[in-house]
Amino acid sequence: MSKSEPTVYTDAQNAAMQQKAKDHLWMHFARQSVMESGAGVPIITKGEGHHIWDSNGKKYIDGLSGLFVVNAGHGRKRLAEVAAKQAEELAFFPIWSYAHPNAIDLADRLADYAPGDLNRVFFSTGGGEAVETAFKLAKYYWKLKGRPTKHKVISRNVAYHGTPQGALAITGIPAMKEMFEPITPGGFRVPNTNFYRADEMAPGLGLGDDLEKFGMWAANRIEEMIEFEGPETVAAVFLEPVQNSGGCFPPPPGYFKRVREICDKYDVLLVADEVITAFGRIGNMFASTTFGIEPDMITCAKGMTSGYSPIGATIVSEKIYEPFKHGDTAFYHGYTFGGHPVSSAVALANLDIFEDEKLNENVRENSPLFRAELEKLLDLPIVGDVRGEGYFFGIELVKDKKTKETFNDEESERLLRGFLSKALFEAGLYCRADDRGDPVVQLAPPLTIGPAEFREIGDILRSVLTEAENHM
Repeated sequence: MSKSEPTVYTDAQNAAMQQKAKDHLWMHFARQSVMESGAGVPIITKGEGHHIWDSNGKKYIDGLSGLFVVNAGHGRKRLAEVAAKQAEELAFFPIWSYAHPNAIDLADRLADYAPGDLNRVFFSTGGGEAVETAFKLAKYYWKLKGRPTKHKVISRNVAYHGTPQGALAITGIPAMKEMFEPITPGGFRVPNTNFYRADEMAPGLGLGDDLEKFGMWAANRIEEMIEFEGPETVAAVFLEPVQNSGGCFPPPPGYFKRVREICDKYDVLLVADEVITAFGRIGNMFASTTFGIEPDMITCAKGMTSGYSPIGATIVSEKIYEPFKHGDTAFYHGYTFGGHPVSSAVALANLDIFEDEKLNENVRENSPLFRAELEKLLDLPIVGDVRGEGYFFGIELVKDKKTKETFNDEESERLLRGFLSKALFEAGLYCRADDRGDPVVQLAPPLTIGPAEFREIGDILRSVLTEAENHM
């Protein structure tokens, strides 16, 4: 990895960058009023391993892998050199009726990693595009099979599946969609697998005492929705193996087996959205392998290159691909930079690193230790739940631990944006304080870390969360 010293900017240089940012930079998922107020934003200038540095030279733990992306860690000279070499040889060529070696080799490799007969790879440049591709392909597949009324899609409450118009219809967060209404029609929601809130989701059934029973209840709500909408109108079910938004909801035992049975019963496609969970985040190249999921499609992106170049993919079963094998049928969909030669080369080299350094094995071996370190925080009154899998955990914060009472909107705003996000960063930990659902702190560090880093992260969290109790 890169070992150069971080660049430290002078006060004048920092001020000039902040002014240019205020004048011209529109940040994503961010309140521009922060820029307009002149308060400024952190400017990150360097990454190495599991650390990042800001323009003042201050060092932080990257507890979120950038954005669930830099799985192999920052500063990989090997990946930078591969990108430069490929750009010199063939910087760009489309895969619109043409091909290049890197896209061919990467498709072959992804097919080898994917479960079952998911052998066909359609490239994009990111996760939202991969989901958009799967949505369009599901609808077109059923048209080609002579069942054009199958166009609806089912996903889970509070689930995030992307921002393109089609992907937004699948996203289960109303507040993220209302500003863009009317949105693409056809998206319907079912309960997620937040076992911590099981008794609130299904009052009177006593599900909070039986994880497997709760999983069956949640899966059966999918069948209920298919029957309610009509099986001849439902094209696909989109599910993350571990749901991100809301704070890392793992699947209960037997959940996905039951979902697969339901999809087969009603001729509905199952799409595993692995934009976050693929490439080691849960301990295998695909979390579908970890949980025994047998999807018809997988969407993936982020960790495929560890963020060193943008890429995404929709991996499709032979069943879905079959109608396109003959005659003049074509999928008129694509992206200029899909399967980009440089991104494909970087992805191949990144996957080599995974195998050479046994990163998946590292996650599987150390995940229980990471969980144990985070579960020590359960002695704090503000910590209600710790959940997740692999190197992907959420810490749910509560107002009253005994009753599981959560914070209201105003309190959540004051806790997360008014205090926690800034306090954690100032303490040297970049992670995510999120309120898409109940307030949570999310952690998804690079897959290279181990017990020493777990303790360091745990110490920072304990200090800041203890202060948060006093703040509230």
